[in-house]
Amino acid sequence: MVIQLAVSIIVARSLSPDDFGVMAILTFFTSVALTLVDSGFSQTLIRKSAPTDEEYASVLGFNVAMSLLLYVVLVACAPMVAEFYGREVIADVAPVLFLVLPINSLCVVQTVLFTREFRFALLSKTVFVASLISGIVAVVMALMGCGIWSLVAQRLLQMGIKAIAFWLLRRRPCAMRFSLAALGGMAPFSLRLLATDLIAAIYNNVAQLFIGKMHSTTQLGFYSQAQKLKDLPVTSTVQAVQGVTYPALSQLKDDTEKFAEGYRRVVRLCSFVIFPLMLGFVAIAEDMFALLLGEKWMPTVPYFEILALSGLFFPLSAIAYNVLKVQSDGRVIVRLEVLRRVVMTLVLLYTIPRGVAAVAWGMTAMAFVDMLINVVAAGRYTSLRLGGFVVTILPQLLIASAMWLVLYLINPYIEDLHIALRLALSVAIGTAQYLLLSVGFGLRVWSDVLELMRSKSE
Repeated sequence: MVIQLAVSIIVARSLSPDDFGVMAILTFFTSVALTLVDSGFSQTLIRKSAPTDEEYASVLGFNVAMSLLLYVVLVACAPMVAEFYGREVIADVAPVLFLVLPINSLCVVQTVLFTREFRFALLSKTVFVASLISGIVAVVMALMGCGIWSLVAQRLLQMGIKAIAFWLLRRRPCAMRFSLAALGGMAPFSLRLLATDLIAAIYNNVAQLFIGKMHSTTQLGFYSQAQKLKDLPVTSTVQAVQGVTYPALSQLKDDTEKFAEGYRRVVRLCSFVIFPLMLGFVAIAEDMFALLLGEKWMPTVPYFEILALSGLFFPLSAIAYNVLKVQSDGRVIVRLEVLRRVVMTLVLLYTIPRGVAAVAWGMTAMAFVDMLINVVAAGRYTSLRLGGFVVTILPQLLIASAMWLVLYLINPYIEDLHIALRLALSVAIGTAQYLLLSVGFGLRVWSDVLELMRSKSE
């Protein structure tokens, strides 16, 4: 996350908001296509007690075939998309950027293998190296004036390095045999997940398509940058939480008491980290953008402050969603996804004509609704229901809110300081206050942290 943040800041200072707007349009298509490439089979493999070699091989073959098909379709459609938005660069960039699809298809099964073995340290190291190398290349290209191609190169290199590393570390799927029967056995649950993931991929990015057309790619660039910077800590948290808790909870699904306690502890730990982080970003957003990104990106600040609030809810929603994936047969997930997207359609229809800020508020409201729906539904499969969920996160929320309030109140007294000193002081005060209050009020999360540290040392 730190590497990506540093790269984003340097690249953003060299590129224009319009470049990021064009990239946001293309990102919509890659996000939807990547969901189709996986089609829910990776989650099914993780959920199964003992997947066979044939099942691994079949999923790998499906991923590769689907990625090649989608690559051809998207490249063929790129000129029409470019004409629709009046941006010829889309047709130039698309054939190169969409290579992430076949490259990613080689990573899916490998990631499943490492996840089932709880080799998250290895996964993290691989992603770290890929992010570092691709980030350095992106920065060099941006400073050389390569524009949007620096973003394309970063995306391709990061995925390519991961694919090469995974296959060097784990080559086992090469010798397996493809079987349609094996895919058919996994299809019912996988296709239900695909339905929900596909709808989510479309709706989570569809606002960008309308902003780029109804407003401008520059305005889309401002919105996209706000969303991207908000997503850096949120996505890292969600990926870590989902990646670890899904296989862990899968192993506990038959022990009701341990399952509920594991769910509660993960919620407590996650809220302890994400609440002060996102509310802290809201408090220091203006100074942070002014110092790190420069004057041309200041129109992004209002969108970032709004979207940062949505970051309070996404990780918690992901945890509850994992409970549904582990304990349900998938039907309830599809029904809930339909309900969510009906509400989101109404939100988009209302907010998009009213401007980018309205869209940001709509996305934040939907993040809260998503969390609420998932938590209520997860309560059917565990003893941690909505009331207990609120009680679990409330102490962290109150202390993080107190931190934000203090930072807001002291701002007039430090506004004459140099912006770098003001920003450093705000971060130091906010961090110290949050930790001291959490210790002073004896939050239960500290016992979870200490237990994790003891288990790690053993």
